[in-house]
Amino acid sequence: MRYTYTWALALIGLALVLFNATGYDPHNLFLFMFSVPIWFVELFGDIHQVSVAWMYVLTVASWALIGYIIDRILIGSRARRSA
Repeated sequence: MRYTYTWALALIGLALVLFNATGYDPHNLFLFMFSVPIWFVELFGDIHQVSVAWMYVLTVASWALIGYIIDRILIGSRARRSA
């Protein structure tokens, strides 16, 4: 099992985090648009009360989880197709 989408989307999440951490996203526009955990923090709490490092870790983890779900769906569909 290669987990292609898991790795690819985890790298996208890492690139998003690094883009924000290096200062190229000064107004956090891309991070707020593409980080799923930040969406929930904004809905249910105050973004200023949450650790930035924790949001970075959760962002990469959430993108990896999305990729893992895609991989599992594709593996299931391939198994049904070959059976």
